Amino acid sequence: MKDKFDAVIVADGDFPTTAYPLQVLADANFIACCDGAIKQLEQCGINPDIIVGDCDSISLQLKEKFADRIYHIEEQDDNDLTKTVRYLQQKGMKSFAILGATGKRADHTLGNISLLLEYMRSGLNVKMFTDYGCFIPCNGNTSFACNPGQQISIFSFGATNFSSEGLVYPLFDFNALWQGTLNECTSTSFKIFAEGDYLIFINYDNRLR
Repeated sequence: MKDKFDAVIVADGDFPTTAYPLQVLADANFIACCDGAIKQLEQCGINPDIIVGDCDSISLQLKEKFADRIYHIEEQDDNDLTKTVRYLQQKGMKSFAILGATGKRADHTLGNISLLLEYMRSGLNVKMFTDYGCFIPCNGNTSFACNPGQQISIFSFGATNFSSEGLVYPLFDFNALWQGTLNECTSTSFKIFAEGDYLIFINYDNRLR
């Protein structure tokens, strides 16, 4: 699952604690911080390249310390994650790893995950890393490297004509979000064939945690 990204975005949910997302952060060429996430980054001794948001969650002390890299956006039509994504997109970046976008609040978690499809539809390559696995928005036919026994889940957002290779349970056209969960790889790769949009969650191999 090794990737190169234009930027790593750190949101203000649960800060990563396991090996794989922490390595993604360590390998970042550019770190973009969503508003209040600067508190955790600063505690870890990490200085982001840009802080984006309305700054309502940042203390005066941190505002002064990072004054040279704060990009203030007052509007409230988008959340801080989307504000950050759009800022980077305007700078010509198109490939993002998103960390810290889950946890703390379940409603924010669901909202952030659903935004991945919007980002994909706008031409971006995005992956959202949690402590347990990676969410990837997809359209049409896709293939991924994996290890035998590695668990994956597929969530359909109106996709049809599903089929697959390399999974224990064959796919079918399903509507309920739970129906494509808890599948398992049988080889070192798997393929999904479909028409339309869907979301994949790939659990990390235990060796990557």
